[in-house]
Amino acid sequence: MTRTAAIIGGGVIGGGWAARFLLNGWNVNVFDPDPEAERKIGEVLANARRALPALYDNAMPDEGELKFFSDMGEAVANVDWVQESVPERLDLKHKVLGALSDMAPDTAVIGSSTSGFKPSELNAEGARAIVAHPFNPVYLLPLIELVGEAERTGKAAEILRGIGMFPLTVRKEIDAHIADRLLEAVWRESLWLVKDGVATTEEIDEAIRMAFGIRWAQMGLFETYRIAGGEAGMKHFMAQFGPCLSWPWTKLMDVPEFTDELVDLIAGQSDEQSGHMSIRELERLRDDNVVGMIRALKRSGSGAGGVVKAHDANLLTNETKDGLPVTARRQVPASWTDYNGHMNETHYLEASSLATDRFMAIVGADESYIASGKSYFTVETHIRYLDEVHAGDKLTVTTQVMGGEGKKLHLFHRLWNGESLAATVETLLLHTDLNTRRTCLPEEAVAKAVAAYAEEHAGKDADGHGRHVGQRQAAASSPEGAVT
Repeated sequence: MTRTAAIIGGGVIGGGWAARFLLNGWNVNVFDPDPEAERKIGEVLANARRALPALYDNAMPDEGELKFFSDMGEAVANVDWVQESVPERLDLKHKVLGALSDMAPDTAVIGSSTSGFKPSELNAEGARAIVAHPFNPVYLLPLIELVGEAERTGKAAEILRGIGMFPLTVRKEIDAHIADRLLEAVWRESLWLVKDGVATTEEIDEAIRMAFGIRWAQMGLFETYRIAGGEAGMKHFMAQFGPCLSWPWTKLMDVPEFTDELVDLIAGQSDEQSGHMSIRELERLRDDNVVGMIRALKRSGSGAGGVVKAHDANLLTNETKDGLPVTARRQVPASWTDYNGHMNETHYLEASSLATDRFMAIVGADESYIASGKSYFTVETHIRYLDEVHAGDKLTVTTQVMGGEGKKLHLFHRLWNGESLAATVETLLLHTDLNTRRTCLPEEAVAKAVAAYAEEHAGKDADGHGRHVGQRQAAASSPEGAVT
């Protein structure tokens, strides 16, 4: 049964929440009196549809239904989650959260996106909300800080993991929670550096993104400094650099006066730095960079990459199409397209490679099998390009076993773009001992599984177009469809 989330306040954060739930298969109700809310959320959704699926190697669930309401009570009726994202004014939070506590089902989680207020402050007038503080862009960054009663935050954490997020439950309530307190320290020091003429906004950003910003993305602060201590670890680092904490390096306890002159100075430098790009262009640049970094971290399972890797595994299905197993389903990311706007030929092969890996796992040649010292190696591949594929298209790959006797595994992948056959990829693999690097027979269980599929798939056309493997050379001399 599809679950429903209500988003109260459709600004940058509320729109990000809507996208995160919607693209993970939830229905979403939005309440925002702003007459531009539907347009603004539509633009956020367009960016999310472009970016979020690019994190995954499996297709995401079908989108839920998005509805806009003019009545808050109707928006929160019969929902499972309510997310309040109104401006950071405590009087407004009291008014909205109080009303939501009366209107929403007792079973619904009521989360506030507040970046600074504590639950005791939010609920001072009888509301039953928890802090569920996200980070922008909500549809890409997994961290959610949860603060509140254990029973409510526990339920919230379970739901959030189901939509690919990383709930971090704060041990005790404190102003600005955890992450924003750290960000505030860096922000405050940066304001001083600009005000004192030490650095411009661009130079400060360069210092972050060219060095410790990259380190933090995969190890955070304390693990980074543990390594900085060398073989002696954190104790050595603390002994070596601890004394500098008493030196006058920073102005963390002092705040520059927030004058019009300071605002104009920073705003002017910021405009000079990136004013040549629109906000939407900057958002897409940010999203592409975030996707690239998280996918790099995904391979090792570090940081945010570990969250996406786990969620990706949950997206696997055991579907069939035309009597063949579906071995890959994914949305084509913009990074797979070339200067013609088509999916580059390299990525047809990548999609079929994902399908091969999935089929190997299906027959038992999975990660644990490979770790035991045996696997299949690809020795020959033939591709036919039959139709164009563009960014955002959803590919479905089916796999047919053409043969599986002895050491050989002969696979035939069909890459479908909807109901259109976009390509076929024929692959020959040999079973190999990873220790000797020589071919060998597969384990009995794997051999039996392959043989069963080969028998089941026997007699099907090789490529779905009436041609057979022996006619490959003729087909290559007169290719069908568009080659990208």
